[in-house]
Amino acid sequence: MKSSTSTAPAPRLTPDLAQAQGSAQGQAQGSGAGVPRPRADAVRNRERILAAAREAFVESGSGAPFDEVARRAGIGNATLYRHFPDRPTLVHHVVLFTMGRVTASAEASLAEESDAFAALCRFTHAAADERIGALCPMLADGFDGEHPELLAARTALEEAVVTLLTAGQDAGLVRTDIGVGDLMVALSQLSRPLPGTACLDTDRFAHRHLQLFLDGLRAPARSELPGSATTLDDLRQKTM
Repeated sequence: MKSSTSTAPAPRLTPDLAQAQGSAQGQAQGSGAGVPRPRADAVRNRERILAAAREAFVESGSGAPFDEVARRAGIGNATLYRHFPDRPTLVHHVVLFTMGRVTASAEASLAEESDAFAALCRFTHAAADERIGALCPMLADGFDGEHPELLAARTALEEAVVTLLTAGQDAGLVRTDIGVGDLMVALSQLSRPLPGTACLDTDRFAHRHLQLFLDGLRAPARSELPGSATTLDDLRQKTM
């Protein structure tokens, strides 16, 4: 399978944008008063900020300076603070932004690929391009893991990945002694650069190593794995 090291275009609105627009529409319908939708340039600025913040967080952690985020996004500091007035708000929406794009990648891969294993490979490489491994450090240090927006985004992501992996297993293309937790742990570990190093251009290594991992998921299995399949419940118990 040919993998790309460039970030794919967003196939749909991120959860926070979709919720914001849906909320505005609901208020307009309920009150009868017209509530203007976000201007196109405001939406574009927001998306640029989130993408830039994600990249800065990958390289420097969630404490990356706001000045650097604004520079990467090509906007002024005032625009950044207008959208995200403080660091917890920015981190929260970067997590939603990334989870939403990864969920969309899983859904698109399953819908558009005729082969279930090809769909799994496409999703895994796309999720690496979305820097999903960078989410783990951001979910610490007082992050509100029980926020309703986060819980909804997490549920949508989990359901999409479960459906994708199950399709491959049901088709006899993916070994059955692994769980979604195994896939997500490997994806997070293999796609995240080591903190405090100069090894920032890791895409070429990440995609090579991810493909080696994916080849190991093919059925029939060539070895017996120690332990048992890792489930999503296992991950929650270890990370919460």
